[in-house]
Amino acid sequence: MTTTADPATVERFRTAIVRVLGLTFEDAKLGFLSEVLQRRLEATRATPQTYVAGLEVQPSRAEVGCLAEALTVNETYFFRNNDQFRAFAEVVLPERMRVNAASRRLRFLSAGCSSGEEAYSLAITMRSVLADPSWQISIRAVDANPAVLKKAVAARYSSWSLRDTPAEVQQRWFRLQGRDAVLDESVRTAVVFEERNLAVDDFELWQPDYYDAIFCRNALMYFSPASARQAMGRMTRSLSRGGFLFLGHAETMRGLSNDFHLRHTHDTFYYQRREDADDAPIDLDISLLPISSLPLAPPIADDSWVGAIGRATDRVTALSQRPVDTAPARTRAPTWNLGLALDLLQRERFAEALTHIERLPPESGSDPDVLLLQAVLLAHSGQSRLAGETALRLLAIDEMNAGANYVMALCFESADDRIAAANHYRVAVYLDPTFAMPRVHLGLLLRRAGDFAAARRELEQALVLLEREESSRLLLFGSGFTRDALMALCQSELERCAARS
Repeated sequence: MTTTADPATVERFRTAIVRVLGLTFEDAKLGFLSEVLQRRLEATRATPQTYVAGLEVQPSRAEVGCLAEALTVNETYFFRNNDQFRAFAEVVLPERMRVNAASRRLRFLSAGCSSGEEAYSLAITMRSVLADPSWQISIRAVDANPAVLKKAVAARYSSWSLRDTPAEVQQRWFRLQGRDAVLDESVRTAVVFEERNLAVDDFELWQPDYYDAIFCRNALMYFSPASARQAMGRMTRSLSRGGFLFLGHAETMRGLSNDFHLRHTHDTFYYQRREDADDAPIDLDISLLPISSLPLAPPIADDSWVGAIGRATDRVTALSQRPVDTAPARTRAPTWNLGLALDLLQRERFAEALTHIERLPPESGSDPDVLLLQAVLLAHSGQSRLAGETALRLLAIDEMNAGANYVMALCFESADDRIAAANHYRVAVYLDPTFAMPRVHLGLLLRRAGDFAAARRELEQALVLLEREESSRLLLFGSGFTRDALMALCQSELERCAARS
């Protein structure tokens, strides 16, 4: 008779799962983990202590596969987030073909491929775009769950898996067999499926400078922070310099790596590995595509607090314009005491706060916190050009800094470049989904442009975020407005959107 695991053993099991598969589970999932553990105890006829001890030492590949089958999320479908496949076809492929023109070889990886829809979507995209048979194309797809890999190799899918697949693609690449759609043999043979564990440093899988692009979507979001950083390190190593990485729409590189440029085209975000560890980041606004709705409607006369927030950035102060080295820094400067400057910011004494920052030691000019506060103060002071330059210096250090992108957006908005402003607000939202202020401004811009439905979505989300936004971040980015005032602004703008819908 199998013994039931006690809470302490379930906790050990949870810790072992992080080591074995990289997956982390919150306390609310302890009941689920207990059920999984009990099933494995019954299947293996092991005692709880013996079974968990085996996981802690060296689990068998078969047991890892069973755990992956029980614990991983496998929801996927063909051409999921199709904007990313459009970016792959129209940006990534031409770029990597240019780079590999001599070898005429391209290698791609679908990491955490589940039942194969993503990898096969890549193969279909490749066949639709690249007709030249002289190119050698390799598409590798890996997952730790043997059950979904078996389904992937069979390549038989329900209509639900094809729900976002265009009719012409279905007609060309699938044939009906009963109630299932069977993938064309030429696409099936273009992908090699393998049972691999993303939490393991598998040298054969992660060969240095090997892949031209990696799709690893909606996998790292289930990893522990440490496991995600380790997996990202392996993917970075195995990507060719200049190679591309696609994450899920709910995932960002924030806190994982500084070795990538953020790209934003085709209404989606993705990443490109830096060519050189010391190169400067791209000027983000150049690569961003405009939000399609913004140019379509004339500006609406602004009699709301939009103007008030804009006027808050026009308060006049002065700052000497000394040149600063803009070379990217790879080591973080010491932490400086910014308490006085923040206190002066709260009292809207921007000139004094800037003077205080100027008097810091020269090496503070490479400290991200100092640069961000300086950029905000300059924006509040109406010195948009200097604020933008300071934000760009910060982006040279930390390209994934949401605050720097927010300041860039404010600068473009003050210059009446609404498209560039909206793009940078969207970057800030993507990099930090909990950041309320970019959504406030984006909602206001969209309302002014006449896109009331999109404005409502942003403003409603801003209201939710403002309720739990940190007071320190409201102080830094709130343009002098309190939480209640900003929430009242969002409510007022939502009413205006409803009246015009």
